[in-house]
Amino acid sequence: MKERAISHVPVAARVLLVLALGLQIAWQATRPPLKASPEDLPPVPSWTGLRLASLGDPVALAKGLTLYVQSFDNQKGDIVPLRNLNFERVQGWLGASLLLDPLAQYPLFLASQVYSHISGDEAKQRQMMAFVRQQFDADPNRRWRWLTDVSVLARHRLKDLDLAREYVQAVRLKATGPDVPLWAKQMEMLLLQDMNELETAKVMLGGLIQSGQVTQENELRFLVERLAEIDAKLAGKTVPGAKP
Repeated sequence: MKERAISHVPVAARVLLVLALGLQIAWQATRPPLKASPEDLPPVPSWTGLRLASLGDPVALAKGLTLYVQSFDNQKGDIVPLRNLNFERVQGWLGASLLLDPLAQYPLFLASQVYSHISGDEAKQRQMMAFVRQQFDADPNRRWRWLTDVSVLARHRLKDLDLAREYVQAVRLKATGPDVPLWAKQMEMLLLQDMNELETAKVMLGGLIQSGQVTQENELRFLVERLAEIDAKLAGKTVPGAKP
């Protein structure tokens, strides 16, 4: 069918078309912008529901849950500040992911490196750090690194040396597997030096040397040097070449 030129359309029809278009533009312009709802993260399904939803592949579902939570701050074309999220539910979803896949590390990466670092809400920072500690206790030899991460956060961002020590002490006492590096076990001793708890650091370091746990010659030499530094500080002396 041959199209007619616009000039053949009745004037009244053209006027109505323009008015309709104008009303549509005006209506869209006056609509309030879509707002994300940071509290809309739903509760975690029951464990039975999660197992049924996994269809025999809990690892795949665990990854899906983690990605779901990670992307929840991007809603309806808007970015929701992390501090506005419901952290109780964030923890619930991350915890469910770890239950489905206990070997996963990414949920704890998000907890220690993303959600624990939000600015402007120390209470939520501490809440997420406590979640990391709880998950560490469930599997210290695999999850120690995330607790050391939040110990650094407690020490330098929150200026809470007692909390930082609690975390590094837990690593020293509970993360005893052969794959846990020496530096992770030494963090408490180094922190005690910063806290000027030199006597405690000396006892702890001497015990580590005498325990026989350290077999690498270079590591043992390092510990002996640190012990000499502590002895010198206690005696009010300075060891040549020692770090201040």
